[in-house]
Amino acid sequence: MTAFSTLPLKPALLASLETLGYATMTPVQAQSLPPMLEGHDVIAQAQTGSGKTAAFGLSLLQSIDVDTIRLQALVLCPTRELADQVSKAIRKLAANIPNVKLLTLCGGMPLGPQLASLTHDPHIVVGTPGRVQEHLKRESLHGGGIKVLVLDEADRMLDMGFTEAIDDIIGRIAKHHQTLLFSATYPDEIRTVSQRVQKHPVEVTVDAPVHQQPAIEQRFHEVEPAQKPDALAQLLSGAHAEHALVFCNMRREVDAVAQELDRRGFSALALHGDMEQRDRDEVLVRFANRSCAVLVATDVAARGLDIVALPLVVSYDIAHDPETHTHRIGRTGRAGQTGLAITLCTPRERPKAANIEELAGTPLPWRPLKVAPSRGKTLHLAPMKTLVIDAGRQDKLRPGDILGALTGDAGLDAKDIGKIDVFATRAYVAISRALANKALERLRAGKIKGRNFRVRPLG
Repeated sequence: MTAFSTLPLKPALLASLETLGYATMTPVQAQSLPPMLEGHDVIAQAQTGSGKTAAFGLSLLQSIDVDTIRLQALVLCPTRELADQVSKAIRKLAANIPNVKLLTLCGGMPLGPQLASLTHDPHIVVGTPGRVQEHLKRESLHGGGIKVLVLDEADRMLDMGFTEAIDDIIGRIAKHHQTLLFSATYPDEIRTVSQRVQKHPVEVTVDAPVHQQPAIEQRFHEVEPAQKPDALAQLLSGAHAEHALVFCNMRREVDAVAQELDRRGFSALALHGDMEQRDRDEVLVRFANRSCAVLVATDVAARGLDIVALPLVVSYDIAHDPETHTHRIGRTGRAGQTGLAITLCTPRERPKAANIEELAGTPLPWRPLKVAPSRGKTLHLAPMKTLVIDAGRQDKLRPGDILGALTGDAGLDAKDIGKIDVFATRAYVAISRALANKALERLRAGKIKGRNFRVRPLG
C-alpha cells in the first residue's frame, strides 16, 4: 500500500486527505497519480468506487493557481447527478485551499443563475457536455486558460451521444492542455477518442486482486414474459430485498414496473431521462436516504447513483450488451459488502445471456424459479420518510443547522435522523418512519437557525 504522503502534493491537499481519513492510495490512484502529477495524459479503466474521482481531483487541484482568476480545469461528466457527486468530492479535497472557485454547469437547470455565477471566471468547472458547450459558444465561459481536461465515465458519454459536443468543446479550449480520460470499459470507440484527443497517454488498467473482488452472488432465472411482474414481486419480498435497484431497458417499462410495484404495496420509485430534473433529484435523494425501498431505473439514469450498501440489483430486462450487465451487477457488493445480482431472462433473451457468458468465460449460474401467483397487496415500506425544507445553500442553511433543530427543540434522538441533503434552494432530511409526523410538527412549530421555513413531507 502506497501512502499519499509519498507524492509531491501541496501541503493543503495532504491536510485535506488526512481530514478525510485517506492515508493510502487505491490501485487506480497509485498507478495514475504519479504520471498525472508529472503532466502526462492518462487513459484509465476504472469502475465507480475505485477512487478515480480523488485521483483526478488531486491532480487538477495540484495544477491550479488560485491567484490567477481564470478557468484552469474542466471536468465533463455524462449526467448531472455524477457532476454533483464529482463537485462535492473536489470541494472536500480543496477544503484547505483558500478562494478556490468551483462551478457545476449542467443541463436541466435554468441558464440565468449560471450566467450570473460566471461574471467572474471560476478556477474549475464540472459539468455535462451539452451545457458546457453552450456556455463556451456564448462566451460566458472562457476556455483559453484550461490546463487540465477530464473526461469522466467517457464510455457513458459516448453512449449518450456526446461525441460531437466533446469534440466541439476541445476545439474551443486551450490547444495545449493535459487530457485525463476515465472509462469503466475500453470499447474501440474509447480508444479512437483517446487517439484523437490525447498525446502519448499513459495507460492504466486496474484489476482488483482476487481477495478484493466484491462478494457478488449472481443468479439467472428464465421466466416467461407474463410471469415477470409476479417473479419480481416474489424476489423483492425475499432476503436481501430491503433496498433494491431494478434495471429496465426502456423508459416506458420503468414507469410501468414502478407503478405495478407500488400497486402491490412496495415503496418504489421510477428514474429515467424523461423526468424533470427536480423530480430526478428527489428520487435519488429518497433512494439514497432509505425512504424508498426499490428504485426502478434505466442504465443511463442510474449512472449518478452512489450508494455503498446496496444488497440487491435486479435486471428486469436483460442488458443489451455484456459491458452494461457488468456495470449493473457492480452496483452491489461494494466497499467490502456482499451483494446479490439477479437477472430475469425470457426465452427470447437467451442470445443476450449467451453473450454475457462468452465475455465472462464461465457458465452462467442458472437457477430454477417457481413463480407463485400474486397474493394481493402486502406493504413493504421503507424504514425512513423524507421531509423537504424550502430553504437551502442560498439561505446559508447547512446540514448541522437541520440536525440541531431536530435534536434540540424538536427533541429527536440523532439515531432517528438519517441522511441530510442540502441543495441551492431546498433541503431534504430522512426521519425514521414512525417519528416523521412528530418531526414535521416540531419543525413547523419551531425554527431552524432562528427562522421559520416551510416544511412538508415528500411522497
